Amino acid sequence: MSESDSIDDFLAGASDGNTPKKKTSGFKVTLLVLTVILAMVVGTVATLAYFANRSVTNMQELGDPFAELTDRPTQAATTDGEDAPINFLIMGSDSRISAGDVDDWKFGAQRTDALMLLQISGDRQHIAVMSIPRDSWVTIEGFGEAKINAAYSYGGPALTIKTVEQLTGVHIDHIAAVDFTTFEQLTDIVGGVDVSTTDGTQHLNGADALKFVRERYSLPRGDFDRVRRQQLWMSAVMKKVLSQETLSSPTKIMDILNSMSEYVSFDDSLGITDLVSLGSSLRSLDKDNIIMFTAPVAGTGTSDNGQSIVNLDMDALTSVSKAFQTDTVSSYVALHSDSLDTLTSRPVD
Repeated sequence: MSESDSIDDFLAGASDGNTPKKKTSGFKVTLLVLTVILAMVVGTVATLAYFANRSVTNMQELGDPFAELTDRPTQAATTDGEDAPINFLIMGSDSRISAGDVDDWKFGAQRTDALMLLQISGDRQHIAVMSIPRDSWVTIEGFGEAKINAAYSYGGPALTIKTVEQLTGVHIDHIAAVDFTTFEQLTDIVGGVDVSTTDGTQHLNGADALKFVRERYSLPRGDFDRVRRQQLWMSAVMKKVLSQETLSSPTKIMDILNSMSEYVSFDDSLGITDLVSLGSSLRSLDKDNIIMFTAPVAGTGTSDNGQSIVNLDMDALTSVSKAFQTDTVSSYVALHSDSLDTLTSRPVD
């Protein structure tokens, strides 16, 4: 298959019934790329599935963390003939042992460095990503109050899902974990990215990008600004991957898949039909309809046992959560852009 072959040509081949069905894990990584990188959303999913099934074999799986959950929020229903929104919980880590490899989980040993609640809207025209600060002080069932990133340490993916669902009232459909070391490889594959900060526009190669998203101590707002840097990088990569140069190159797309596959984990509840259908439904998504913001924060403080914590603004979070529950996040953010910490609300440090 040549570099000049079109994505649409592959779409036909990947969905004509000739794709082997014996192994499905390769198909799931295509959705992880779709959701974590926010890039493979213009009709490329079926193509990626076609190749991934043959070439990507080293993915990790999180199993089915939903099986042990009870008393969960109601799953969103379809409305006005549209599909239901799809909610993902994405866990990010600087070390794969912290979140990306479920086999390495040990009680009390690992914490997630980043949590993101991602929703694909029912009309498949919007994607919303809400970052939840890792030091957010919340109630973790069975353990009392603690930082939200301790949920993974105490109970793995299942307790992390439970904690976020109880905090937001939003039903989680799928969970994924990603190691941030993929930032380096992925950035180099797309030829580097340009990011605009208060210091001006910077062109980042892979090593630069990894430093960029890890830094927090020199930033005015510490972790809050690091979250914004992560979002800025994701946005820059998305634009690069959605460029015609990348989309017209099956080889480059496969390079992206292979670079990620070693550093990602995902739940096993998605089938081939689901992935191809979702990919097709997102073909008209405009990259300007991808919204990134941070959960509302009331300020920082110190817990009774001396930990530095983030206090969430629970009134505002309840309103945002209601928007997730009712599939109205895009309109909510547009109406409250002056009070939400979005990528466009102020310059990134």
